[in-house]
Amino acid sequence: MNITYSSEEILRGLKHYRRIAKQDLLRAPETPNPNAFTQHAESRREIYGALAELAESGAAEDVVVKALELYKALPFVSGTAEDAHPDIKGKENALENFFLMIGLDPKVRREARRERKSLE
Repeated sequence: MNITYSSEEILRGLKHYRRIAKQDLLRAPETPNPNAFTQHAESRREIYGALAELAESGAAEDVVVKALELYKALPFVSGTAEDAHPDIKGKENALENFFLMIGLDPKVRREARRERKSLE
């Protein structure tokens, strides 16, 4: 895997994304479905926090490997109602944002996505 960012650069990006998720938490009461919006934002913050913790002590490649593992472990919930499974969709969104941030080869993400199982 060819990672062009350092752990420090990844950490800065994750902190930025985490702040955005916190802002979303604050505005959740103003949304049509506050509970789903809150769960989605909390799930994103959880992922960003876990990856940031790893970036503080590990190599950039370790962070990417962990993100891919987390992504593969998520059940596939696309096609469900917009407010269904906000925790899973939040984690998926956070990981996909991370992949975009680091410029992960789309082919690698597609391969990981194919390994995901449908929600039973």
